Amino acid sequence: MSNNYIRFDWAIKRLLRNKADFTVLEGFLTELLKESITIENILESEGNQTLETDKYNRVDILVKNAKGEFVIIEIQNQKEYDYFQRMLYGTSKVITEYLHLGERYKEVKKVYSINIVYFDLGQGEDYVYLGKTDFKGLHQNDLLTLSPKQQELLKGIKEPADIFPEYYVIKVNQFDNVAKDTLDQWVYYLKNDEIREEFTAKGMSEARELWRVDRLSPEDRKSYIKHLEYLSDQASLEWTMKVDAEDKVRKDEKHQIAKSLKSNGVDVEVIMKSTGLSREEIEQL
Repeated sequence: MSNNYIRFDWAIKRLLRNKADFTVLEGFLTELLKESITIENILESEGNQTLETDKYNRVDILVKNAKGEFVIIEIQNQKEYDYFQRMLYGTSKVITEYLHLGERYKEVKKVYSINIVYFDLGQGEDYVYLGKTDFKGLHQNDLLTLSPKQQELLKGIKEPADIFPEYYVIKVNQFDNVAKDTLDQWVYYLKNDEIREEFTAKGMSEARELWRVDRLSPEDRKSYIKHLEYLSDQASLEWTMKVDAEDKVRKDEKHQIAKSLKSNGVDVEVIMKSTGLSREEIEQL
């Protein structure tokens, strides 16, 4: 095993069993959300997975903080083209599940959706993105805000964006491994499973102590190694499929060229030299 520290996805799935481990996750959330976060409890994890491979492909946990807000943390290892829709579904599901029938809508709690992805989601040059909801005037170009009465009644809420879900996307593989601030130190860990000695981000000192591979029980260590092996298998499979797809494209291009040359009466020997195809392949076109 190349690193001394446990991967973040496996750690939050298997090690959030006591308050000591909460401090690590609290540190990460504090650095990302730019406010002090205290975890009240973990509401759900991957107990609803139906496929054995699901627990390796993604991690999905729901955290409730001391303010009563909800934080969804999703870690996705494999590409999903409809991942943005899944983000929306996740926040909608939490909102509806935790607003009881008959309650006033003012009881809807803020939801943060934190998405740590190990594939190229969307198109953009940054590696950390924040999505918020603002209402902008189409004619006056102003922002719709809350009235003084709304701010009085909805204590702690100053603008509509404070009500609607916030979405964070961390594109781990796009990070250049240069930690320019404390949040970058966390992204560095997410990418490299390594906590450098000079890192001072909140939660790092606790992670450096608690999330070490050599602290795992024999049973957990066996499970962790299996997790790493699965991720390696998946990476190799994806690479193989990519190579095969590229080969097929190149072969199809050669076939199209050969067809064109053949239809124009070019000698088979010339087509063979031009495309690298065999006589049999050309004759079958």
